[in-house]
Amino acid sequence: MKKVLVVVGPTAVGKTKISISLAKHYGIDIISGDSVAIYKRLDIGSAKPTKEEMDGVCHHFIDIKDPKESYSACDFQREARKILDQNDFTLICGGTGLYIQSALFNYEFNASARDLDYGKKYENLSNQELYDFLLKKDPNINREKLHPNNRKRVLRALEVKEELDLSIHSFNHKNEALYDYFIVYLSLDREMLYERINKRVDKMVSDGLIDEVKALYDDGIYPHAIGYQELVPYFDHDITLESAIEEIKKNTRHLAKRQETWFHHQMDSHFYKVDLENIENTINQIIKDVDGWLK
Repeated sequence: MKKVLVVVGPTAVGKTKISISLAKHYGIDIISGDSVAIYKRLDIGSAKPTKEEMDGVCHHFIDIKDPKESYSACDFQREARKILDQNDFTLICGGTGLYIQSALFNYEFNASARDLDYGKKYENLSNQELYDFLLKKDPNINREKLHPNNRKRVLRALEVKEELDLSIHSFNHKNEALYDYFIVYLSLDREMLYERINKRVDKMVSDGLIDEVKALYDDGIYPHAIGYQELVPYFDHDITLESAIEEIKKNTRHLAKRQETWFHHQMDSHFYKVDLENIENTINQIIKDVDGWLK
């Protein structure tokens, strides 16, 4: 069975550095599991690795789509498996739980690709109003798996319900793993993580995030991703820049919390507290455990 090493965790935890070190150590490619990094022009907000950071390691699925094109977990599953099946050992870095799960397991999608214009008819509804509307349409929705603030996912659930009259949780999800996998979840103490997230957002702003998102906005492109969607109300003169930036920080913190909870309960994951004073200690511990798994 093909081997797959997965490195996940919240933003600002050190995934890029650690995953590239592991890839270089084992001489393997990296599949980016980030649903935002696949898009061209979404650079600062996605925190995609630069050519210098890649350090010669082959990365797949970065800058492969125009931001006006659609891309789904189903697309990722299909394309990622082509690479996983070609190599005896591959590394996936980042990504949502659904992306990772769909690639590694016998997970079947029945719905068509996402309609990027679908959400426009609900743009006058707040996140909670949209969520309440979904519950009326699909009372059986699993509330533990779908948070009201995950607007993109709520819209997808509505789209699937209207298209197929199915709950989004009714996709055929089998527990059969198609690959031998080892999931590394990188974590930090909550207070330290939140401080790093706040600083990361401030650095993105100083690096030109506002200009990046404004250029997309001017072209009629409104990515449904943290770091992008929060700035649209600012450009529409509905909120201040300070409020938009604080919203990015808050949503990033909330996402980090949800990600950790998901990987704790939904997949067999190995958790590592990152040693920020000496990140090589963390890397060496992961290598030791991965070597044991590979034997």
